[in-house]
Amino acid sequence: MSKRNRKHEEHSSRAGAREGRNFNGLRVFVVEDEALVSMLIEDTLADIGCSVAGTAARLDEAMDKAASLDFDLAILDVNLNGVQAYPLAEALAKKGIPLLFATGYGAAGIPNELRYVPLLAKPFQQRDLESALANALVCKAAY
Repeated sequence: MSKRNRKHEEHSSRAGAREGRNFNGLRVFVVEDEALVSMLIEDTLADIGCSVAGTAARLDEAMDKAASLDFDLAILDVNLNGVQAYPLAEALAKKGIPLLFATGYGAAGIPNELRYVPLLAKPFQQRDLESALANALVCKAAY
């Protein structure tokens, strides 16, 4: 392991310990249509010890990857270039896979049957993502 990677892991572990959360090794599937937002999510996940299992920018691509990737949790942008991600959310929930919605629109348009899914409001900071991840892992029991 390189010196830089060791320092990164040590920093990530300390950050998680400060918050009382440990996300080291959590494999996350990121579904986001905005490339810069996706990169921000990926970087922030790496900073807290997660690994990105895969990414997708379109619903059809996300549905295909969700069937073949091995991941522990999914972050879904609600609006993928005008297409709602709710069918993917329902499929993941049926499989018992924790998820959270990343959105700049709030909870107003989310269907009642998916209102239990934690929200990550855009724009967000690292602590917001950590909190949403923790909530998604706890909410898994609601599925």
